[in-house]
Amino acid sequence: MKLSTRDAPAYFRKPDPVKTGLLIYGSDAMRVALRRQEVIKALIGPEGEEEMRLARIPAADLRKDPALLSDAIKAQGFFPGPRVAFVEDAGDGLADTIAAALSDWKDGDAQVIVTAGQLAAKSRLRKLFEDHPNAYATGIYDDPPSREEIEAALSAAGLRNIPSDAMGALTALSRQIDPGDFRQTLEKIALYKLGDDTPLTPDEIALSAPASIEAGIDDVLNIAAEGKPQEIGPVLRRLEAQGVGAVALCIGANRHFRTLHTVASDPGGPGSGIGKLRPPVFGPRRDRIQRQASHWGMYKLERALGLLLDTDLTLRSAANVPDMAVMERTLLKIAGLARR
Repeated sequence: MKLSTRDAPAYFRKPDPVKTGLLIYGSDAMRVALRRQEVIKALIGPEGEEEMRLARIPAADLRKDPALLSDAIKAQGFFPGPRVAFVEDAGDGLADTIAAALSDWKDGDAQVIVTAGQLAAKSRLRKLFEDHPNAYATGIYDDPPSREEIEAALSAAGLRNIPSDAMGALTALSRQIDPGDFRQTLEKIALYKLGDDTPLTPDEIALSAPASIEAGIDDVLNIAAEGKPQEIGPVLRRLEAQGVGAVALCIGANRHFRTLHTVASDPGGPGSGIGKLRPPVFGPRRDRIQRQASHWGMYKLERALGLLLDTDLTLRSAANVPDMAVMERTLLKIAGLARR
């Protein structure tokens, strides 16, 4: 049977213990793994793996020995309780093997959880679970988490006093980082707020958010926007050493200065424009964008965007130019504009 993306989050939290099995597939291995962990934990409990009620079967091992899955389904453990036979990274080549194991399944046997990469609609493995009367198949897509999913993750992390501004900051963050990083961030926030019943603030979220190369790009763009040319070179050298290219910097700069232009050109002024950004920004980043937009003004920002457009065309042309030097010169010109 098909499990819709709308119903899947609730099922992952509380799976049906009498079902034969579940197939979770998707192109993002991290998202699939997180959902698989969630549903297995819900089926066998936090102690299930320690009590040997979870049998892990890599796809490569199952290809070598097709009896592994059937044996795991029927095996009786020393500890009482529900059991799971988990097949990792399966593909259509294992469809017949898994089908044979499912056909022998009876009440009381271990539930079969299978994960796979992206599967086409005509995939044999996918059709096996979708057509099975007592099993589910569900796809995991790259869509940002819904509010319901974020609230469930917050509850699992023990975070409950979440005002609307903090929820907005968490929603924006969930769209900017990988699901695994987002989950780790929530755990870090929960540890930070341990024993603290005060409402969570956007500033506390910003302090716990993971640092990344994107943060480094933001650093150099803020330096240029705030007119600090002497600081541009060292930061660029560090980013270049991390593998950041001039084109990525130019794309980031265009995005940053277009955001400033959107805020500065709002008829109600920067204070009104900042509230219309989508996704919304919160905390120190919000204050910084508003301050930069007020300082630059709409017309000067259009000059900066013109410089970046010329640079983008140069970087993407067939001309043999030193890309990072071209980008550094543009950022220095922008920093000069900021000081006027």
